[in-house]
Amino acid sequence: MKLVAVDYQAKNADKLFVESLHQTGFGVLKNHPIQQSLVDGIYKNWQGFFDSQEKQQYLFDKDTQDGYFPPSVSETAKGHKVKDIKEYFHYYPWGRCPDALRQQLADYYLAANQLAATLLSWVEKHSPESVSARYSQPLSSMIENSDKTLLRVLHYPPLTGGEEPSAIRAAAHEDINLLTILPAANEPGLQVKSKEDTWLDVPCDFGNLIVNIGDMLQEASGGYFPSTTHRVVNPQGADQSKSRISLPLFLHPRPDVVLSERHTADSYLTERLRELGVI
Repeated sequence: MKLVAVDYQAKNADKLFVESLHQTGFGVLKNHPIQQSLVDGIYKNWQGFFDSQEKQQYLFDKDTQDGYFPPSVSETAKGHKVKDIKEYFHYYPWGRCPDALRQQLADYYLAANQLAATLLSWVEKHSPESVSARYSQPLSSMIENSDKTLLRVLHYPPLTGGEEPSAIRAAAHEDINLLTILPAANEPGLQVKSKEDTWLDVPCDFGNLIVNIGDMLQEASGGYFPSTTHRVVNPQGADQSKSRISLPLFLHPRPDVVLSERHTADSYLTERLRELGVI
């Protein structure tokens, strides 16, 4: 498996991008419209937030799932028993957020959502008829007026040596949603599992934007678009003293959207959150 960057500005970008999603579950875009200066500013300011005690004022709400999730309640990946080494903040436009940090996230949330909607329309356009017939409604309409799309600010703290044996920053997992939009993190560590069952490093070059299929799109497409396994491994040597911050946007449909005969978006999300141990 090889991830080839598609030029977002190219005339056939939509076709090449969707082909990559179908073949690998991942797509890589270059010359994309996300501004590096905005992302860099978020990384800098949120490092300060995670380094402070202010974060304790925003402890997450189990019912709404917005706010700060400390390492003590961090996710345990499906099929694993050890918690990931991470903490994170869930941002929704309607949710809680420090006033000084809200506008930056709001600007990024809007830009990333607009891009995600475009990419989802590409997927819809290039889905074979037999796959499109499985969709209960056009993919683009599944996200209309959705308040479930989540922006997560992820912080992987420096390693201290006291971590639980076998714990890593993010154990192998698949995402829950339709599409995940991910600008390069400020440190390496993201790996993708290939069809040959090997792990491939994803370059942390901001010029590349990583997009991957989530379980909901896999469910809706009958497996045509595969939800690919990925993880974040622990750094080695001197890099163990470095924090890592990333900014995934998880594109979610409205709760009432029918994904398949088995699931609505709401029933699927609830099932997976229980498996992750956060509800």
